[in-house]
Amino acid sequence: MCCLISLLGMVFPRLALVLVWLLYPTFINNAYPSIIVPILGLLFLPLTTLAYAFACTLEGGPWNGGGIIIIIIGLLFDLGCLGGGASKRSKAK
Repeated sequence: MCCLISLLGMVFPRLALVLVWLLYPTFINNAYPSIIVPILGLLFLPLTTLAYAFACTLEGGPWNGGGIIIIIIGLLFDLGCLGGGASKRSKAK
């Protein structure tokens, strides 16, 4: 089940975030102290939100070497998805 959600995360990151939140609520609740941050993450940067929640489960927390790399990769994927959509819109005009 976890591998399926991971694969869905790359194609449908918002759906994967909602599934993780519903199936493993402690995963998200342990990473974020309030509900506002995950909701904003769901709207704007879903892969970064998932990456930070995963990095919180690592030994040493999210701000050690491995956690920072995971968060940066999630952020780059999110920005790549946003940039890819914008470039396709500009070429279509």
